[in-house]
Amino acid sequence: MLFGLNICNPIGLIVVLIKMSEGTNLVLESSENGTDLSQEDIDTIEETAEETILSRQTSVNLVPFIGQRFVSQEAAYEFYCSFAKQCGFSIRRHRTRGKDGVGRGVTRRDFTCHRGGYPQIKPSHDGKVQRNRKSSRCGCQAYMRIVKRADFDVPEWRVTGFRNTHNHELLKSNEVRLLPAYCPISPDDKSRICMFAKAGMSVRQMLRLMELEKGVKLGCLPFTEIDVRNLLQSFRIVDRDNDAIDLIAMCKRLKDENHNFKYEFKIDSNNRLEHIAWSYSSSIQSYEAFGDAVVFDTTYRVDAYDMLLGCWLGVDNNGMPCFFSCTLLRDENIQSFSWALKAFLGFMKGKAPQTILTDHNTWLKEAIAVELPETKHAFCIWHILSKFSDWFSLLLGSQYDEWKAEFHRLYNLELVEDFEEGWRQMVDKYGLHTNKHIISLYSLRTFWALPFLRRYFFAGLTITSQSESINAFIQRFLSAQCQLERFVEQVADIVDFNDRAGAKQKMQRKLQKACLKTGSPIESHAATVLTPYALSKLQEELVMAPQYASFLVDEGCFQVRHHSQTDGGCKVFWVPCQEHISCSCHLFEFSGILCRHVLRVMSTNNCFHVPDQYLPGRWRGTGSSSVNQFRGTTSRDQPERMQLLESMVSTFIVESIETDERLDVACEQISMVLSRIKTLPRSPHGVNDIAFGYPSDSLILPEVEDTNGMIHNFTITNPHDSITTGKLKERRARDGVDLTRKRRQFSAPLCAQYGHDPSDCSIMATDNMSGDALGYL
Repeated sequence: MLFGLNICNPIGLIVVLIKMSEGTNLVLESSENGTDLSQEDIDTIEETAEETILSRQTSVNLVPFIGQRFVSQEAAYEFYCSFAKQCGFSIRRHRTRGKDGVGRGVTRRDFTCHRGGYPQIKPSHDGKVQRNRKSSRCGCQAYMRIVKRADFDVPEWRVTGFRNTHNHELLKSNEVRLLPAYCPISPDDKSRICMFAKAGMSVRQMLRLMELEKGVKLGCLPFTEIDVRNLLQSFRIVDRDNDAIDLIAMCKRLKDENHNFKYEFKIDSNNRLEHIAWSYSSSIQSYEAFGDAVVFDTTYRVDAYDMLLGCWLGVDNNGMPCFFSCTLLRDENIQSFSWALKAFLGFMKGKAPQTILTDHNTWLKEAIAVELPETKHAFCIWHILSKFSDWFSLLLGSQYDEWKAEFHRLYNLELVEDFEEGWRQMVDKYGLHTNKHIISLYSLRTFWALPFLRRYFFAGLTITSQSESINAFIQRFLSAQCQLERFVEQVADIVDFNDRAGAKQKMQRKLQKACLKTGSPIESHAATVLTPYALSKLQEELVMAPQYASFLVDEGCFQVRHHSQTDGGCKVFWVPCQEHISCSCHLFEFSGILCRHVLRVMSTNNCFHVPDQYLPGRWRGTGSSSVNQFRGTTSRDQPERMQLLESMVSTFIVESIETDERLDVACEQISMVLSRIKTLPRSPHGVNDIAFGYPSDSLILPEVEDTNGMIHNFTITNPHDSITTGKLKERRARDGVDLTRKRRQFSAPLCAQYGHDPSDCSIMATDNMSGDALGYL
């Protein structure tokens, strides 16, 4: 039995072999066991080479013939499919006689060449133009017909008609494999593709990974990129109405679990979901600290539900994207955007941002003007620049790159007057007076050109790298092929993952010693206050400051310009008695970081520290942001919360040892905290079962350099080391002491190190605790 073929049938089998020659293709059919076949089941065709293009000979003898038997339709289909692939074409199922489950069921089936028949033109309805795609069908007559027979009550399928003449060119072996019929995706591969899509991989990355897994050459998988994209599209076939109901139920369940979860939705007149918006408790806390500058991105759609996706995001004090809220809108108009803005303000207790960045959208622009009248609205330059290639590359030709460089120069200017003059010169030089895009850009220049935006705080969101980072963050939401109900959970998972990754990165940065680049007292002072991200931005200005010269032109007014310039520059106004300083470049107002011009004036006038008002709270490493972050970790794993606690302890000690007064306050407060902790119930599983997760017996805090150049290295041991359920741990000596640098090791209680009397210390007096019990070495 080969492909369902019964060659040695004891019942008389009359087989007329198909003779394939260079000139003719003869098909003969006969009855079997004296049973005559109907006229519909018999075709005898004899055609000449001039009338058809004959198929080439196959390399193996697997040619269908009249009377060939198969145990099922599927066996006949697989056999004919194998034959077709060798010849250079594919097949499809065509006409049938009968229906499954009705009477005798299907009694006849035809398989035809994939180019058989002719395309049908779609009729237009109600004046709607139908898209009639090009078709490969050309009326090819090649086919194989099978008929159902029952001998001795055993059903079988017999070939009663076969023709292998084609009126089109047959494909080569390296081409035929690309036909859709020969590009199957196995169930296992479908499962892996779905998993890759949820992980956010692109289609090309999926294909390359599967090629490596299967050990095949590049481009030699049995399916193509188009097949994978079609499969992913099929995953998006959804039940929109029912999924919307599930989504609202999901939001209600999340609200019941956490009353700080916020959501709003709107139902249209047809009782269908029109809009929905939601925000998580951690997102609302982040907005309280970093909601001064936000991005409202509306450039993506959830295609499966034909809804616009809007994401509210910002940047935290470490320069990392933070998520605020998300919305799905049915329509893209003023009413929809107004609803989204009102819902967002409701989530954030009516607190509007100082500035907001969006894509270039006229409806959104008008909605913001109404709902956020006190907020400065700007367009994201990243979205504008992405359209330049379509707008100007063909128009300007070889001058396009030169014009684009000139546009960038104008965009980054500091003064409005310079921008206006430069814009006129650019338009004249390239003859763009009547270009509609140039006219539109100039009319909206106050929304995108930096000379008009520098007086407003944008927290660095206008930088292209920040735009790309936020864009990548949003695309992670769209990577998963899931139902609408799962979309909310998917966003929550991504936000939670981003928060955990951010907390870990912040902890690692805090445990590292700040790297000073200039040795300036201003830099040393800022390093104790700012986050590493903000410090790096200030250092960029400090490094450039010595290249500028400052001239006193009036009382409290300085002219600062680069040493290579003979005129121009920026004006710096400084009132030392009021600790007020400002610059005409407005970098501090724009980013919250002092500019090089101000820093130059401060250094030349013997100012060695930055006034507090010029170290904004949103860029500081300590304060309310860390408290909010700690409170937001209640649902996280215990080791991650312990890592955050390590970071806070590190900052606590670094700040406490600055002065004796600070140290006294720290000792007093830590005593109160310890007393309060002791009143709380202990874990029923014992102390060691609370997974501290430390790889060693103690916590190494960062090195701190004092004003005398001495390096202090603190080691805090676990105070619960003596409470164990098994063998006591031996304390290990720490190696790797750097002999090239002078270190001060604290072997006495910390209070004694700084002249504090241990006998009077409130901490040492509590429960007769010693310095070792407190964990200080």
